[in-house]
Amino acid sequence: MTAVHPPTDINWEVLAQAFGAIETIRDPNQLDKLSKDYYYFSPVLQGLLADKVGDLVVRPTTEAEVLAVAQVCVDARVPVTVRGAGTGNYGQCMPLAGGVIVDLSRMNAIQRVQLGVAWVEPGAKLAAIDKVTRPSGWELRMYPSTYRTATIGGFIGGGSGGIGSITYGQLRDRGNLNAVRVVTLESTPRVIELRGDDVQKVNHAYGTNGIITQLEIPLGPAYPWAEVIVVFDQFMAAAHFGQVLGESDGLIKKLISIHAWPIPSYFVALKPYLPTGKAAALLMVAESSLELFRELVAACGGTITYCKSAQEAQRGAPLAEFTWNHTTLHARSADPSLTYLQTLFPYDADLKGVQHFYDYFGDEVLMHLEYLRMGGQVCPAALQIVRYSTEDRLNQIIQYHEAHGALIANPHTYVLEDGGMKQVDQVQVDFKAKVDPYGLLNPGKMRGWLEQHRDRAVLPQS
Repeated sequence: MTAVHPPTDINWEVLAQAFGAIETIRDPNQLDKLSKDYYYFSPVLQGLLADKVGDLVVRPTTEAEVLAVAQVCVDARVPVTVRGAGTGNYGQCMPLAGGVIVDLSRMNAIQRVQLGVAWVEPGAKLAAIDKVTRPSGWELRMYPSTYRTATIGGFIGGGSGGIGSITYGQLRDRGNLNAVRVVTLESTPRVIELRGDDVQKVNHAYGTNGIITQLEIPLGPAYPWAEVIVVFDQFMAAAHFGQVLGESDGLIKKLISIHAWPIPSYFVALKPYLPTGKAAALLMVAESSLELFRELVAACGGTITYCKSAQEAQRGAPLAEFTWNHTTLHARSADPSLTYLQTLFPYDADLKGVQHFYDYFGDEVLMHLEYLRMGGQVCPAALQIVRYSTEDRLNQIIQYHEAHGALIANPHTYVLEDGGMKQVDQVQVDFKAKVDPYGLLNPGKMRGWLEQHRDRAVLPQS
């Protein structure tokens, strides 16, 4: 991988003054905090990213201010890393080359909502968007387990799916993002609007090829979601229940999260509802589907230990905060040596692949499934909890999965294409060449750009 070289002769105090009235931050403690995400979930990334810190944070509040920030950064040829709430897990928004952190959290307006569509600024928190849209009968189609703190711009830039993906698939599926406005880092920065399939130029691109300033997002019908826990004597019984529930199209659901023991033991707040030794399904089901849902539970041999109405679920921690990568958070709270994988199993209604990996790795790789819709089919994705020993052993586990038909979205790399994509997205690389010709945006994260610009370093203007 080509090295990323930070500029060495920038007077950062002078540069801060160039931003005029736009808020800037130089306090070392704040710089450290606003340069980091949850990269330390990975013992590999801990060693690679612990010392990566920006030199200056700037907080624009309008698109016009973003344009002004972009002009200052282009003129000085300084690296630019765009940040939302920093809730990612792979160092996506961490500055490998130092430079300017553009914190978009102050751009948080929910501008308007119409018939299943919302226009929002990138710093709007996901929960705040739902608070505005739900009274009119609409809600976000999907969101990560960091729903209460994550921003929509960060989710689009670094996320892939989450709670709601069992119905709507993943963020990159056509129709899950209508349009975005982005500011470029050309010699004279400008605003470009991308619509339709063109949004894929910046969707899940880690902010490497444009600064998002506005999003047009489609919404889904808002249901009163009941929260339910169902336990099973055996993990595979719980897994098969998840598959059947996912394929029960008449039952309206938003979350199907399946956990092998001892993962449920890490959920301290849910302990009364999680009997020792039992596998658990954590679920969100529309209240109107509960009666027939209970019949499915009985038919699959499960036992309901917890059921909150939508109104009751508004009190206390949402059940979703024990699922997706919050599961890893709870596990690491109990044992910081634990880490995780992200795996997608190909469609198989019999779950033979899940059974194989569950049996093969046993207690070393604890099975945690999240069901989603992919290409019209219900597939289990896994965020397994791994008992980490060495990086070599972790790589062996990854290689075994890939050799036996599972797709690993590697959470132990900060490089865009080396995570889930596994290939260079030439459309995104070409767009970066057009809108970021100096390679200033989040340098070091896009392999396709680095491979085409091996002699390109991030250097100050001569």
